[in-house]
Amino acid sequence: MITNLCFHGVGVCAQEREPGEARYWVSEPAFLRILDLVLDRPDVSISFDDGNRSDLDIAYPALKERNLPATFFALAGRLEDSASLNPVDLRELRAQGMDVGTHGWSHIPWTRLSPADVVREFSDARELLAEASGGEILDAALPLGRYDRRALSQLRDARYRTVFTSDRFRANAGSWLQARYSVTATDTVDSMRTLLSRRATLLEARNVTASLVKRIR
Repeated sequence: MITNLCFHGVGVCAQEREPGEARYWVSEPAFLRILDLVLDRPDVSISFDDGNRSDLDIAYPALKERNLPATFFALAGRLEDSASLNPVDLRELRAQGMDVGTHGWSHIPWTRLSPADVVREFSDARELLAEASGGEILDAALPLGRYDRRALSQLRDARYRTVFTSDRFRANAGSWLQARYSVTATDTVDSMRTLLSRRATLLEARNVTASLVKRIR
């Protein structure tokens, strides 16, 4: 099994764009310690949601120094936002061996979308991010971690290679639906060490099974 760690911002959240956003920003010292903890851990993957500037300014140099790969799930609707990653940034990340995925267009839940929203969130955002980053967009991360059978079916129809949730349990390596742990401001290297050292519980195994049941082929 694999543990997927997801970060949303590194450093200080200068201004929340959504209520509660600051809770998901991790201090730079804590972030660096967590990276050192997961060095040489092939059972751990790293990703970033929301496309904040800190991804390039703080996270990327630290990843490069440690030769750690990561996937950056950007928002198509924020490419011209000065506080977010822009096309030049995304191309730089790709050029340095990082991957780029989609977090949609406007950071809205992908449940009960209108037909127009489905096109914008699943197709238009993907096309714009592919053009902006100079590469194919194969993976998607669910905004706010929310999903239902209909959303998964639509993502399946859109032929995404992998879809990432925020379900906070381990995932089966290679599964189409991948759970992640969102690292928060209260997490420390000790809490991450505890997370990575504990054995999978029966409840966690059931959660993995439940997620697989939700998959619509």
